Amino acid sequence: MRRRAAALLVSLIALLAAMLPGTPAAAGTVQDYPEFPYAPTTYSEPYRGQFHFSSQSGWMNDPNGLVYANGLYHFFYQHNPHGLAWDTMHWGHATSPDLVHWTQKPVALEPGVHPGTLFSGGGVVDKDNTSGLKTGSLDPIVVFSNTGGVSVFYSNDDGRSFQAYDKGRKVIDIPDESRDPKVFWDAARHRWAMVVWSSQGGNGVNIYTSPNLLDWTFTSRFSAPWLFECPDMYPLNLDGKSGQQKWILTSASSQYVVGSFDGRTFSTDWTQPQQMDLGTTYAGGSFYAAETFTNTPDGRTVQMAWQGGNYGSTWTGNATFPATLALVTTPDGPRITRTPVAELSTLASDSRSWKNRTIDTAKSGNLLDGIKADTYELTAQFDVKNATASRFGFDLHLRSDGSADRRVVYDLKAQTLQDKPLKPRDGKVTLRLLVDRGQLELFADGGLYSLSDNAYFDSGADSQGIGLFALDGKVTLDSATFTRLNTSWGTGQSTLLSNLKGPWHASGGTWSDVSGGKRASASGDAFYLSATSAGDATYQGDISLDSARAGGLTFRANAAGAGYTANIDTSGVVKLWRPGRDIATYATPIAAGSTHHLKVQTNGDRIRVWLDNGADPVIDATDGTYTSGVFGANVYSGTATVQNLDTGTDGFTTFPAGRWTPRGGTWTVGPDGLHGRTAQDGFYLSDRTGTDFTYQGDLSVTNGTATGLTFRADATGAGYTANIDTSGVVKLWRPGRDIATYKTAVVEGRTYHLTVRTNGDRIRVWLGSGADPVIDATDSTYASGLFGVNGFAGNTVAQNLAVG
Repeated sequence: MRRRAAALLVSLIALLAAMLPGTPAAAGTVQDYPEFPYAPTTYSEPYRGQFHFSSQSGWMNDPNGLVYANGLYHFFYQHNPHGLAWDTMHWGHATSPDLVHWTQKPVALEPGVHPGTLFSGGGVVDKDNTSGLKTGSLDPIVVFSNTGGVSVFYSNDDGRSFQAYDKGRKVIDIPDESRDPKVFWDAARHRWAMVVWSSQGGNGVNIYTSPNLLDWTFTSRFSAPWLFECPDMYPLNLDGKSGQQKWILTSASSQYVVGSFDGRTFSTDWTQPQQMDLGTTYAGGSFYAAETFTNTPDGRTVQMAWQGGNYGSTWTGNATFPATLALVTTPDGPRITRTPVAELSTLASDSRSWKNRTIDTAKSGNLLDGIKADTYELTAQFDVKNATASRFGFDLHLRSDGSADRRVVYDLKAQTLQDKPLKPRDGKVTLRLLVDRGQLELFADGGLYSLSDNAYFDSGADSQGIGLFALDGKVTLDSATFTRLNTSWGTGQSTLLSNLKGPWHASGGTWSDVSGGKRASASGDAFYLSATSAGDATYQGDISLDSARAGGLTFRANAAGAGYTANIDTSGVVKLWRPGRDIATYATPIAAGSTHHLKVQTNGDRIRVWLDNGADPVIDATDGTYTSGVFGANVYSGTATVQNLDTGTDGFTTFPAGRWTPRGGTWTVGPDGLHGRTAQDGFYLSDRTGTDFTYQGDLSVTNGTATGLTFRADATGAGYTANIDTSGVVKLWRPGRDIATYKTAVVEGRTYHLTVRTNGDRIRVWLGSGADPVIDATDSTYASGLFGVNGFAGNTVAQNLAVG
């Protein structure tokens, strides 16, 4: 939050701090990233918007880095996940397939993990890999933040984790107070451009250009007294004509000017800005810090803003409903229009319409009598050419005693809607209202009129009426439509990583989001079931037992969970069962508090089960009771967490071995390999041993310090490890001694191939495809032992392990 903006919020924050519980924001640690401290919610609390995004819990303010990437819209935002007032800024994260149905995701940028001041900024999708930051098959999401300059952060896993480019070094240094970089693609010149607010000689933006998102050149400055904070800049075609492109420059308070951009300089002949939204356009009001999405698939310019005036018992602030922007010719010059995105219609249920009615003060009755709703859309067109009424409009959340929570009024004499100018067009006044539990958005005159507001609506049974009124006379209603809008929440998965399709549903138990996936609490059997079904398939996932007796993978099941389940059971077995029968068991120690990887493969009546990445199945059985059904998870009698529920053969590719065993840290398997999360040293060890060999694999430090190949180790991990370390070395070490190091840059998020070759006391290490080893050392401490993987103080990935 910026200084002046923060000052404007002092009274609000003080009020919230006094009224609502919360703990101070805190810097996280690498092994706990991404942070996800949110308590479960059904998103049904009083005043919680049902189709306006709000953070699952905690404080939110400015939208940040709005992008469409890899099939999803990503909404990042300024966030304090630890309390209900502004404090140490994180970047919150949510995703949506359609700009309507949002799913809360874990924190994207976290203090203590990501360097710098994580204030507002912008984001882009580097589809052509101009930055060279791409490491996998997905297009990188690149975001920009910091103050007094600009730092770059990027994600190669669709926003699940972010790395700091060059350890957070500022790619732009600005000696003045500065913040809020917004980056966009300059298609005419095939390069990137950026606007950054700075206080240099007063309010204004610095403009920079770059070929690769990493090296930036200052080109010009545009100064204006109104241009304070959170600038945005984008092109719009005047009246939709491709040959009449104009450029828009906006401020945090939604003021804007229309001009031109030559790739270096923005210019305009406007002497004063226009107001895009007529709400309370200051920090903490009802429309502030708006930002537009980049890389939208259909080329639309879609905008969302911060509504700070809404709060509840567990959250503060929400976002405006996404609106499509356009630029149209008016008698006063080109003006912006805002129109709710068409995807709003996906929430529509019942609808009622009226035509050619006279609304008359002298006649009793309410055209909308009998309609009860608390989330809905109203559209209406009034013919005012012969109207005698002084005012007309709607009463929202009307009660039987005639009182209402909000009155929306058009004043015919003053020609105002909610006391804001709105002239009739061709003798008509056309209104569109979006009514949510704590939010009210008004649109009129084809979107030239936009007013965003917060309203604390009483959603009690006697407070859901709607009134249509006229005062002191008559007005003609040409047409009106009421459309009930359903909730947009609950269709996605927050922390459960899976390629299975939703919607998911629970059958028994309580299922909630935690940092490690989806946690169940059950007194008996509980199932969490996807909408994906199949007969023959490979299905795998991770089960972490806490107090639960058992947990496992459910498949070929019906909607109640009746089907097959392969589970781990603390009685000391892996079990394949169906209702009424234990089909097969495999005796092995299963401890409470442990995490295990299960894989199931079905082929007709044959069902095989693998445990902890072993090469051979521990169960190979036949049963013909269920031939097809849905995939899901099962937990029995207690609490447990499931994660990485995937169909397909992708996973941890490694050498043949029996069961793998963790020694410190948490180890799970995703489609891209073995994931480790360790506070200090942690090991994941196979049961295969070797003396002289070649051992190799692909390694990556997502965030944190180091990961490596462990060999000649005992059951605790004590042995040799050759690792990559983000301090800038490849290292060969054993407990108590660093045997040898090789200095080289090791970048978080990048994958490195290590090869180790042993011959008696001689140990050599190769990096990448180099012909010569980077380490050639001798040590005689360990002659033989286990193969495995090591992680140290971070989040790591290992894949494609081979021994020869």
